[in-house]
Formats: sequence, C-alpha cells, structure tokens
Amino acid sequence: MTTSIQLTGVTKNFTLRYHRTFKEITVAMARGHKTSDTFRAVDDVSFTVEQGESIGLMGLNGSGKSTLLKMISGVMRPDAGEVLVRGRIAGLIATGAGFHPQLTGRENLILNAAILGMSERETMRKFDEIVEFAGLGKKLDTEVGHYSSGQKARLGFAVAIHVDSDIFLADEALAVGDRPFRRKCLEKMQEVRDGGRTLFYVSHSTGSVRKMCDRVVVLEEGRVGFDGDVKAGIKYLQYDDDLPTDEDEEMAADI
Repeated sequence: MTTSIQLTGVTKNFTLRYHRTFKEITVAMARGHKTSDTFRAVDDVSFTVEQGESIGLMGLNGSGKSTLLKMISGVMRPDAGEVLVRGRIAGLIATGAGFHPQLTGRENLILNAAILGMSERETMRKFDEIVEFAGLGKKLDTEVGHYSSGQKARLGFAVAIHVDSDIFLADEALAVGDRPFRRKCLEKMQEVRDGGRTLFYVSHSTGSVRKMCDRVVVLEEGRVGFDGDVKAGIKYLQYDDDLPTDEDEEMAADI
C-alpha cells in the first residue's frame, strides 16, 4: 500500500485578541488585564492514510476538524509537527473559498479551476460538464457576491470534483445544498472513492459517513480520540443517541 497522507505530531495554535485598537490594548495593559490568549486548535495529531482509503473526520464543533483539513490541503502550516501528502489535492474546504464577489460565476469557475491546478485546456474541456453539474442556469453570468451560500457551494463543489486529483477533501460540502444536490454530490463522491482516489470527508451526518467511508477519525478538543471502524467511531461519538437528520434518513433509504 502507498501512503497518501501522513501526519506526525501536528499542532496548530491561534492567538485570540481581546482588544482591537492600540488605545484599548494600552488601557488593558495599564489595568493589568490580558490582551490576548493562545488557543490550541490541533494538538499533537498523528495518523496515516493509505491511498484509496475513505476517511470520515468527525467531532463536535470546535474540535479542530476544519483546521486539520486546511493543513492537509496546504492552506495552513502547522506550528509543530509534519504533514506529508503524496499526489494532487482537490476539494471544497469552505463554501465560496477563492471566489471573487465582483466576478461572475463563469469567471470564478475559470479562476477557481486555475487555483486548483487545472490547465486552461483541461478547464475548457470540462467546462460544460462543470456548468451542468452546478446547475446554476442564468445565475452563472451573475456576480458571485449575489449568490446564496448554497449556490456558492454548488459552483465550488462542481469545479473541485472535476479536478483530476489523487486526494479529494470535503469539509461539510453537502451541509448547505438542497436534497437533490446533496444526492448528486454523494453519487459523484462515490465515483471518486470507487476510482481509487483517497477521500477525506468532514461531516456530522452519520448516514453519509456510513455510506461513504471505511474508517473514522474522531477529534476531541484538537486531539485524536478515536481512529478505526466507522460504526465504532459513531458509537464513540454517541451520535446514535441523536434523532436522525434529513440527510441521515436519505442516506439510510439509499443504502
């Protein structure tokens, strides 16, 4: 087996500042108050992903999932530890990330494809397919600043999923879309998985994780709390105690 992603002691800190202006900081310091604090979002995380594995990254809000994904994608660098990635990465890390609000959807499609490493020839070859998948109709020639979060997700996912990559990352990509679009995304992600690419999928939906993933990594306050079987990981999170979401019911119906 070929290693696709290897994380060793990965740590990421953020600084929380309590005051914005120089005057506020000066007054706070004079009174002996704190002006900032350090928050550890990811704390000494280590694990290895083999090529072709489908990983569900789960955890409560604020557990460090998105931060970890950004370090794997190269958007952020760890403060300590090492992130090693083999192959080309594509995916949707944040809704509308990399979009310019004053450019149209068509212009942002071309720009985003270039950011993700697609050549002009590759973009033009896949252009109609991407447009059809996004399903934005006349909105494609409207400024992205007027898009809803769901429409931004449609365009972003449509571009990312058509990049020829070795690793596909998705951070709650399906959370803001409507049901037909979520179903279409999951079907496309299944194609990615079945094609032998590595899938790294952040989600709170037990239904989609059960269907899409063969392994679960659970983060707790920035640390790995669980790494193993999907059913055991969901049980570890006690998500089965919750009422099923619409997406969970939809995934259950499809299985």
